[in-house]
Amino acid sequence: MPSSTEQRRTELPAALRTAVDEFERYLRHERGLSAATVTGYLGDVVSLLDHATRMGATDAGDLTLATLRSWLARLRTAGSASASTARRAAAARAFTGWANRTGRTPTDAGARLRSPKLAKTLPQVLRGDQAAAVLDAAGRRAEEPTASRESGPDPAVGSGSARGPGPQAAVDADPGAARHADPADSADPADPADPTAGQDAVGRAMAMRDRAMLELLYASALRVSELTDLDLGDIDRHRRVLTVTGKGNKQRTVPFGLPADRALGAWLENGRGRLRTASSGAALFLGRRGRRIDPRTVRTVVHRATAAADPTAELAPHGLRHTAATHLLAGGADLRSVQELLGHASIGTTQGYTHVSAERLAAVFRQAHPRA
Repeated sequence: MPSSTEQRRTELPAALRTAVDEFERYLRHERGLSAATVTGYLGDVVSLLDHATRMGATDAGDLTLATLRSWLARLRTAGSASASTARRAAAARAFTGWANRTGRTPTDAGARLRSPKLAKTLPQVLRGDQAAAVLDAAGRRAEEPTASRESGPDPAVGSGSARGPGPQAAVDADPGAARHADPADSADPADPADPTAGQDAVGRAMAMRDRAMLELLYASALRVSELTDLDLGDIDRHRRVLTVTGKGNKQRTVPFGLPADRALGAWLENGRGRLRTASSGAALFLGRRGRRIDPRTVRTVVHRATAAADPTAELAPHGLRHTAATHLLAGGADLRSVQELLGHASIGTTQGYTHVSAERLAAVFRQAHPRA
């Protein structure tokens, strides 16, 4: 069944459909944006063009600043949050700028389109004891009982290799499965290791997987998409580093510690083989059906794990990334190193985490200092 975006896209006038198709090719091939980013841009642009069509537009040259403003006003009236409205305005500006540069419009209608001002909010992070409770609880679920006798090592993982996949991985890897998550995996409510789920062999394998994912999200401060895109060949357990593909397809090497290495080892040796199928390819983390895990499943895993360990600490996956960065800075790491770990293009983005630490320091001061 087509999505609402796809349906509305097919209903656009021919000239606008062609413009969307060419804009999509520009985003994918010239700008090299990730599939998720492209999908987000296209959803917003199709929404804009659907609105413009209702106002009489038949091609990109009919777009005006008034059309763009009325579109955003309609979205705000419908309850769109400021952050969502700002994102949609950015997508509209990207489209009108591209259309103008490529001669499809005489002027750039979006050049003067303003985004709503966003209130600066501190990212939600876990305290050190909360983070430890989440990871320790995940470890206990993965170890009771151990799956080592039932699962056996994953044949796609090189025996005795510190780096992960051996020669068999290249044979097993399905190129069509690489880097593509199976949406069906996220549709299975029993996919994340649920404390209430039966601890059968598959359940234990998923508990090992969840533990390894949680450890890596925190240890290496990964984005969700970076975690789900990991392949077996991206792991170097001898050096304890990952090769991560971040925004703009930029690669970076990030470290992970001994707890994450132990969790990875258990998953690779005793868990992954239980979920692995012919369609698994080289994907590091698999869903119940054996294909690359879906970001929505990871979000459910993190949410359940944090809520189970500490009901006051419900968190999204990005919260573990925020937590890792905040704990590094609080522990004395320099800003440039944290910037490199996170893969931020601008150090200004990383500086937001110093504000988090300063806020927490101020809270401790007000609570503990006799002359606060």
